[in-house]
Amino acid sequence: MSNILDRITVDPDKCGGRPCIRGMRIRVMDVLDLLAAGLDQSQVLAELPDLEAADIEAALRYASRRLDHPSAA
Repeated sequence: MSNILDRITVDPDKCGGRPCIRGMRIRVMDVLDLLAAGLDQSQVLAELPDLEAADIEAALRYASRRLDHPSAA
């Protein structure tokens, strides 16, 4: 099985360099926003039919790893 984070791509020429799913113009933030709005995985997949379930997991793992550092408060 390939690394799930291989599903997250960053291309300066797409979406302003923001992290996207598999090179598509679906940003990690788009997936997270739908989940935060209360949609479950099947609803997110219906809303964004080009996604796969593993893409949602990758978006969550990516966000978790990006936030896993000490904060200067």
